[in-house]
Amino acid sequence: MALQVGNMLVRCAGQNHLRCFTSIANKLLQPNINHASRDYSKKSDSLTPTTEETAKPKTALEKAKDVASKIKEAKRKFDLHDPLNQTAQPTLFEAQLPPRAVDIVIVGGGIMGCSIAYHLCREENLIGAKVLVIERDPCYTRASTVLSVGGIRQQFSIPENVKMSMYSSQFLRESKYLLTVDGKDLTDVQFNHQGYLFLATEAGVETMEKNHKVQKDCGASVELLTPRQIKAKFPWINTDGVALGSYGLENEGWFDPWSLLKGLRQKAVAHGCRFINGEVLDFNVLQPGKKDVPLEQHFAGDGRRVRGVKVKAEGYDDVMDVNCAILVLASGWESGRMGRLMGIGEGSASEWMDVPIPVEPRKRYVYVVHAPDGPSIDCPMLVDPSGAYFRREGFGGNYVCGISPEDDSEEPPVDVTSMDDLAVDYDWFDEKLWPKLAHRVPAFNNLKVKSAWAGYYDYNTVDQNAIIGMHPGFPNVYVATGFTGHGIQQAPAVGRYIRDLIFDGEPQDLDLSRFGFERFIYKTPLKEANVV
Repeated sequence: MALQVGNMLVRCAGQNHLRCFTSIANKLLQPNINHASRDYSKKSDSLTPTTEETAKPKTALEKAKDVASKIKEAKRKFDLHDPLNQTAQPTLFEAQLPPRAVDIVIVGGGIMGCSIAYHLCREENLIGAKVLVIERDPCYTRASTVLSVGGIRQQFSIPENVKMSMYSSQFLRESKYLLTVDGKDLTDVQFNHQGYLFLATEAGVETMEKNHKVQKDCGASVELLTPRQIKAKFPWINTDGVALGSYGLENEGWFDPWSLLKGLRQKAVAHGCRFINGEVLDFNVLQPGKKDVPLEQHFAGDGRRVRGVKVKAEGYDDVMDVNCAILVLASGWESGRMGRLMGIGEGSASEWMDVPIPVEPRKRYVYVVHAPDGPSIDCPMLVDPSGAYFRREGFGGNYVCGISPEDDSEEPPVDVTSMDDLAVDYDWFDEKLWPKLAHRVPAFNNLKVKSAWAGYYDYNTVDQNAIIGMHPGFPNVYVATGFTGHGIQQAPAVGRYIRDLIFDGEPQDLDLSRFGFERFIYKTPLKEANVV
């Protein structure tokens, strides 16, 4: 009987699950119909039914319970035969290993991978796609997400960037409800609506005014302030050298990146997404890819596509193959290296494989300082013309601050193979940052560094903008990387966009096609003027 059921389960793998399970349950119930006709003479006394038991027919409720029980058992057996079906809770051993095949593999389980997984698996997904997220740093100790300052702003120079942040800010406002999971604490991202205040010198006024028009045209709530207005609103600011300011009135501020990451991941898992701790070592690529091969023939086996990934799960020596229909590359600052494993940047121009993914890790330092006389509750995220920035952290006179290098020559060296590479350079604070902070806010002459950390930007070396969408050399590979410090605030919007491309073939709410990989092939970079 078990073998018969197993064969039935395998044959049902491509059919409607509910119909399949019901059919199996009915089949399993067949032997129990004629209880009274069975010969129990060879059983032990404890198994011998009484006359009352054999004669009493089952009620409709009892039969329904039997069917439900059998369906549950059939589902469990179905999962063992069909790796695509992950509706049943895996055992501890199974949870640590990847399945043999899924519909969609997401490489990278940071904020971007979790947002994409959430949007692919949410309630509106009636397709029932099986999604696997592979993350090699389960504690997120070196993940850019949890090392982020957590800012969100609408003040960009490109309309798509403005619209992404507007979408994400609305998501943050509703996150407590969108990310609710039964039996779990409500997700509280601690969204502080304090706004961003950008300051510009006379040389930057024209750019700020152009950016302001773009932002207003997109519907952003921002206003321009004269030095006198800045001083009236924020008397603790030294306006020497300031010609204009741009202040976000709503949908700007900062939030807790870890809470958003945890909420997205928790909700994705609740909707059936599978996360494993492991490292992607290579990709199974079907060769060759020709530019003149029609799209449908790529999937028929006539063109280049990724058929799966080679994964080394944490705690296991074996490298396992995971087959997939679609691959999403959301591996942050490792995306350039991952692309090379697929041959991106190693092939010919005729196959759109000659241009690498222009993403590399760039180190950034963040410092937490205490200034007893510093600004209080009215403190926004302030961005100085020098590039220095700071924001309030709580209400105890603590502030988070940092500054990016002025050019490539000042970039700190990076060695991602060393665990000591994220050690903080405190001379950077003393020499590069503190003088600028103290000049803009005199109260910062009296401060003390309490703590600090370092993290990596997934830095787009070409135009410092996101790379989102299908890779032109692969009809089943999507990328979401190169956010250059903006990923934490753009993740909800990007997750929605990738979901639309995969399931609908075109964007539904946000059209981010200008961020496609093609701009590097055709040498048409999309520069963002407002990079912090």
